[in-house]
Parts: sequence; C-alpha cells; structure tokens
Amino acid sequence: MRPISWLAIVLIVLGALALGYQGIDCTRQKDVLNVGLVHLTAESHERNSTPYHTGRVGIAWRVVLLVVGARGKS
Repeated sequence: MRPISWLAIVLIVLGALALGYQGIDCTRQKDVLNVGLVHLTAESHERNSTPYHTGRVGIAWRVVLLVVGARGKS
C-alpha cells in the first residue's frame, strides 16, 4: 500500500472521530483586577463546535484521496 493511501486512511479515521465528537470545550481565565495584593480573575467557558457538513465533506474528499492513491499503484 502506498503512503498516500495510509495517509488517507488515517485522515478518514480522524475525520470520523471529529464528526462524532463535534467540538472542543475551552476554559479561559481573564484578569479583571490587579491592584496590589488583590487579584481578581473571571473564567469563561466556550465550546468550539465543528459543523456537521464539514466532517462529511472532509471524509468524502479523503475517500477520493484513497481511491486515487490506490489507482496510481497499477
């Protein structure tokens, strides 16, 4: 199997995992007040989501990459 085929398979698996997980949770801390010994911070929670159609299109292109890689072998 050619390296491009292996790359396509790995990318398909990663795309499927990203499609199933659908996002990353982030927690950020921001300094609100720093005066002398007083330090106040605020936390914000965010969810960065991946659009569903992006994962499907990405997997489709990776399948095309896999087919082209396999076809180039012959």
